[in-house]
Amino acid sequence: MIPIRDSIPCLTRPYVTWAIMVVCVVVFLAMLIMPDHMAQRILYLYGMVPIRYTHRAWAYDFGLPYDYYLSFITSLFIHGGWLHILFNLVFLWIFADNIEDLMGHGRFIVFYLLCGFLATYAQWYFSQELVIPVVGASGAIAGVLGAYFFRFPYAKVLILVPIFFYPLFFEIPAVAFLGFWVILQLQEISTAAMFAGAATSSAWWSHLGGFAAGALLYRFFIKSNSATVEE
Repeated sequence: MIPIRDSIPCLTRPYVTWAIMVVCVVVFLAMLIMPDHMAQRILYLYGMVPIRYTHRAWAYDFGLPYDYYLSFITSLFIHGGWLHILFNLVFLWIFADNIEDLMGHGRFIVFYLLCGFLATYAQWYFSQELVIPVVGASGAIAGVLGAYFFRFPYAKVLILVPIFFYPLFFEIPAVAFLGFWVILQLQEISTAAMFAGAATSSAWWSHLGGFAAGALLYRFFIKSNSATVEE
């Protein structure tokens, strides 16, 4: 299911959301055009490599500073491929503007980065031996989804369901769409637990950690005079 739009109007311009999207795109394109060895170095230096913080000797041998914890934040602006960044941009475009509207620009960026940090920490905690970089805005976006889930559960989300080559469009409540998204994360984590040696391309713990952080923390960031429309 691919979300197309939601039914909640945005009462202010989401400058922070737009800025986050621009930074992600610029970083992605810059890494595409730079030499492979340089892009790989950036990926490991600014992406969050869990084993780097678990085993200092590994970090030392690999030439990475083990005490560089900013990677828990910088990793949020690095993406590993076209589909990775495109899906994250779509989710940001549809859901983040309403949460920024709800909180205001300053509070939203703090909320976004805090959820991203906690999401990345959750991924480190549950996969401390992982030797590949964890990158992408998904964890922070999951925090936005957690806030949206509880603040706008009955908003309508238009989704695209491709059946073979025929696109079908449905309008469903946000609580159903985001609830399905959470179930998918739980299913993937369960599968990964059953097949411990299986390779994975997504940081499922980061997604769930970010969603939980957003669901728990969003109420502390809402503007007291918020006039956001709810459905």
